[in-house]
Amino acid sequence: DGVLHGTAVACLKAVMPNKSNILNDTHLKVMRLLQATPTLQQRDVAKALGISLGKTNYCVNALIDKGLVKMENFRNNQNKLSYAYLLTPKGIAEKTALTGRFLARKKEEYELLRAEVDLLQQEADELGAAGSGGPGAGRRI
Repeated sequence: DGVLHGTAVACLKAVMPNKSNILNDTHLKVMRLLQATPTLQQRDVAKALGISLGKTNYCVNALIDKGLVKMENFRNNQNKLSYAYLLTPKGIAEKTALTGRFLARKKEEYELLRAEVDLLQQEADELGAAGSGGPGAGRRI
């Protein structure tokens, strides 16, 4: 019916990722990881996020170029020169803003999905009440 179709379309549009959201989500995930563990190597970040090392390198360099992350040298416990990735004050502010936008988008997606589930449940209940009598008729999803 039109209401169900309209809600389903609205839900799909809301949850379909666009390039900007994907990039912002990746930046947010990288910044969260680096803030929690500044001495992570890019390989570890890539593994933790399930993305390629190349994409991780691109993202970290973009964050550095934007002034959101700075890289500092330090000596690790094997006395080897390593890097620490530190969020700058601008980076902390951007991470806060990205987190707010991420939460707002996810709450909207949740509400739309919940509305779609409610409509599908209503449809399933109506089909069950119509006497289809088949397996699972009228059963709550």
